[in-house]
Amino acid sequence: MILRLLAIPPLLWALGLALFVILLPGAADDRATDGIVVLTGGPGRIQRGLKLLEAGKAKRMLVSGVDRRVKPQELAAEYDVPGDLFERKIDLGHESVDTRSNALESANWLKRNKFRSVRLVTTDWHMARARFELGHALGSGVTIVADGVPSEPQLVPLVKEYNKYLLRRASALFGI
Repeated sequence: MILRLLAIPPLLWALGLALFVILLPGAADDRATDGIVVLTGGPGRIQRGLKLLEAGKAKRMLVSGVDRRVKPQELAAEYDVPGDLFERKIDLGHESVDTRSNALESANWLKRNKFRSVRLVTTDWHMARARFELGHALGSGVTIVADGVPSEPQLVPLVKEYNKYLLRRASALFGI
């Protein structure tokens, strides 16, 4: 009987991991939002945000987690985007160093701009935690559209991200 009870938590963890992997989000639909938030750190994220911004799917875009030494002109040149687009519609966030601080930086940007909807762009495996953090930082009143950039993650990084997500959800329950 005790062995059966001890088997329940690992079984639930494994089932949760399977759901986490199966439900990795893809690109969102084509709807417009007030803003786009792109979290740095993975391939294809900035390109996805720029494509949406150039297509008129949002008024402004924040690239959160940019190194302080990076200048708008450098990003414009790297991604072959007209420099005036950066000046008019793109903000670079230099304050964040992790997912939690990305969320705080993004929430402040959204509040400053009085945006009521945002498209969150990050890698598919990172979306659950990033969306949770942003929602936690924002509270209610802002619609978050998850836009996952497809990837081909290996098992170990997926397990690490799933564990981070579980730990963050648990810590939020205790107000941490």
